[in-house]
Amino acid sequence: MRSEAGATLPLKAAAIGGLLFLHIPLALIVLYAFTTEEKSFQFPPPGLTLRWFGAAWFDRPDIWGPLWLSLQVALLATLIALVLGTLAAAALWRARFFGKDSLSLLFILPIALPGIITGIALRSAFDIMSVPFSTWTIVLGHATFCIVVVYNNALARFRRLSPGMIEASMDLGASGAQTFRYVILPQIGSALLAGGMLAFALSFDEVIVTTFTAGQQATLPIWMLNELIRPRQRPVTNVVALIVIAVTFLPILAAYYLTREGEHTGGAGK
Repeated sequence: MRSEAGATLPLKAAAIGGLLFLHIPLALIVLYAFTTEEKSFQFPPPGLTLRWFGAAWFDRPDIWGPLWLSLQVALLATLIALVLGTLAAAALWRARFFGKDSLSLLFILPIALPGIITGIALRSAFDIMSVPFSTWTIVLGHATFCIVVVYNNALARFRRLSPGMIEASMDLGASGAQTFRYVILPQIGSALLAGGMLAFALSFDEVIVTTFTAGQQATLPIWMLNELIRPRQRPVTNVVALIVIAVTFLPILAAYYLTREGEHTGGAGK
C-alpha cells in the first residue's frame, strides 16, 4: 500500500505539471485581455480594465470581415464533412472487400499529416487546375480534415449499430430513405452532432492550411497572426483570442458530453 501511495505522488505531480504547461499560456491570454497597459506586459498587470473589449467591438471594424469569413468557412466545411464523412462511414461499415482497412487509413490520413504538407498539396492542386483563390478554396482545404473527424465519429457509432435493426426495418416494408430517417439517424445523431461541432471548432481556428488556400483573404486566426507585429494592438488581439477560445471550447465541450457514454467513439479524444 505504501509503495502504491509513493508511486501515486509523482504521477499526480506529473499530471498537474502537464495541465499547468498546457493551460498557463491560455490563462495569460485571458489575463492580458483585461490589462490597462497598452504596449508592455508586466506581471502582475498594473491594473484591469474592460476598455479593450469596447475597442474591439466599436473601434476595429477590420475584425468583422475576418470573423464573418471564419464563420462562413467553418459552417460550409462542417456541412460538407457531415455529408461526405457520414456517407463514407456508412459505405465502409456495410461493405466487405479486400483492402478495406487500407482505404479506411486513407480517410484518416489528412488529419495525421502535418498541416503544412496538406496546405502545399492543396495549393499545388489549385495552381495546376487554375482555380482562383476564394472562400471555396479555404472551405475545401478545411473539409479535408473536417471529414476525418465526422468519419471517425460516424464509423464508431455505426459499429455499435445492430444490422438486425436495419434488416427488420426493410422486412417491414420501409424504404432505404425511411430506414435511414427513422432507424439509423436516431442511433447516430448524437455522434454526427459531436463530429460536426468538433469539425466546426477545428475549422474556425485553423491557420496553416488557411495560409496556403486563402489567397489575399484573411480569416480571424490569420488576422490575429498579422496583428502580432503591432505591439499597441496586442490587448485587442488578446480580446479576439479570448473570443476564439470561447468559440472553439464550447463545441468541443459539448461534443465531449455527447460522446462520453462510449469510450470508443471516434474523435472524442481529439
